[in-house]
Amino acid sequence: MREPPSAEPPLTRNDSADPAPGAGRRSFGWWRQSLRLIRYRLIIPLMRSRHPPEHTARGVMVGLMWAMTPLVGIQMMLVACTWFIASRLFSWHFSLVLGLAWTWITNAFTILPFYYGYYITGQILLGHWDDLSGFDAFVTLWNDTFAADGMGFWEATWAYMVDIVAGWGLPLVVGSIPWVVISGVGGYWLSLRVSRRHAAAREERRAQADERRALRMGTHTSPGSSDGTPH
Repeated sequence: MREPPSAEPPLTRNDSADPAPGAGRRSFGWWRQSLRLIRYRLIIPLMRSRHPPEHTARGVMVGLMWAMTPLVGIQMMLVACTWFIASRLFSWHFSLVLGLAWTWITNAFTILPFYYGYYITGQILLGHWDDLSGFDAFVTLWNDTFAADGMGFWEATWAYMVDIVAGWGLPLVVGSIPWVVISGVGGYWLSLRVSRRHAAAREERRAQADERRALRMGTHTSPGSSDGTPH
């Protein structure tokens, strides 16, 4: 006796239970997007600069130094002011485009860890060892601000930010100074090396292209002709 047909249709390629290609890599999408954004915002402008390497490195240095200050929101304006004053009054030139680009290091997404790092550094430099991490002060500030009666969320948030600036302002400013110096010196040194290496590679490619062009021109002229008459 012939067996009855199966109630389930055979699996096709579209019905397969295997996940779609790349589905397992979606969790790393934000990381790839971040790296791509860093490459297009910071690395490519550095590589495409046609100025001397020192000019390029000074732009990175100025941008990083202002980026490391606790002044998120006005850093690009400060870079532009620095460029105007330095170039007009002191004839000290740097890449304004790169200076503006590298202030992107500190932004709305990275401000919290940077500010907390400044605060910890400031606490160390000021010798405040009793509450180095600032966690106790943070909890007290949070409770005192948001436990107030008759205050809405946005009013409490604004009061919280004002209290942070008033209570943590000195450690933030003092703690940012070492990071400004280290980032400026390190950024200048590293970008200068990268820019010089890229400029040398570009000159080498240009020399090779000129050599190939000269060889092609030589094949179209007579070996014994001095006036360039075609062979």
